[in-house]
Amino acid sequence: MPIENMPAGELVLIVPNLHRRYSGVTATNRMVAPKFAKMFRAAWLGPHRPDGIAALGFFDLMRLWRRATPIIWHARRNDEMIAGLVLRSLGWPLKLLFTSAAQRHHTWLTRWLIGKMDAIIATSPLSASYLKRDATVVMHGVDTDRYAPPADRAVAFAESGLPGRYAIGCFGRVRAQKGSDVFVEAMCRLLPRYPDFTAVIVGAVVPEQQGFANELKRRIEAAGLQSRIIITGELAIDDVVRWYQRLAIYAFTSRNEGFGLTLIEAMAAGAALVAARAGAAEFVVEDGVTGVLIPPGDTDALVAALEPLLRDPAAAAAMGARARQQVVDKFSLDAEANAIAAVYRTLI
Repeated sequence: MPIENMPAGELVLIVPNLHRRYSGVTATNRMVAPKFAKMFRAAWLGPHRPDGIAALGFFDLMRLWRRATPIIWHARRNDEMIAGLVLRSLGWPLKLLFTSAAQRHHTWLTRWLIGKMDAIIATSPLSASYLKRDATVVMHGVDTDRYAPPADRAVAFAESGLPGRYAIGCFGRVRAQKGSDVFVEAMCRLLPRYPDFTAVIVGAVVPEQQGFANELKRRIEAAGLQSRIIITGELAIDDVVRWYQRLAIYAFTSRNEGFGLTLIEAMAAGAALVAARAGAAEFVVEDGVTGVLIPPGDTDALVAALEPLLRDPAAAAAMGARARQQVVDKFSLDAEANAIAAVYRTLI
């Protein structure tokens, strides 16, 4: 139902997204919000609204002032918590919920804001351990219909036009936090020995990281691998999904993460996985079964874990199939939405 046709008294949930820049937080929010809209009267406030949920504008928000029944305000960032607190102090009947993904000690401001929330969700047990109050652990899910293995992975890869028969990938913004340099160094060592493989980094190069990206390109050129280590830049989401489907192997190389959604996206698409112990990797990956866990920032460990998969693509395919099944069983978008909805119901 469009928000203009929804009686103000019926709205139950506001999903604020107050950042202009598209980020991992935005991506997770966009995926699950349409699921909420099927269960509750819900609306999205801010840019990057996905299909399937109504838009809430300024005048729509004004209509909710001093309403008798409560509305859930589900924040995922400090500024969204602050906005919720300000609106509530001015007379909006908000129940404030915050999802915390950080795996570090919070600043004094974030701790203060978290203390003012009516409920907290943590995206992993490790994230919950850094909170100074009770939280419900709800790990992220992924749309297993959209992020699914291709009918024929060899054909999917051939459509890329890249050399070789198989792809190995690392997704995310090109920067040190994502371990892009670790991936490039590992590829410079491994690809000369495995000519059937091409490596791809799918992710944006933001202006402040241009120097870092240029250094990676110099390293690739020095190794003579310009045609076999590709940095795509930012892509539309449909193109990102296609790249997942082309991968035989996915390398999750982040040095630190809140959750690391690319983990379960790659697993859902049936890629074999080597993952640094960052974000939720330890809670998502069954070491040696659905992936291989390694220390963050360790190029030698990454090379050692990847090489058996490069040497035996059939073993990689079998690991990818197990990874896909684990995501279907435990990390679907429906499972995430239902668990969050249970928290919503405690508030209203």
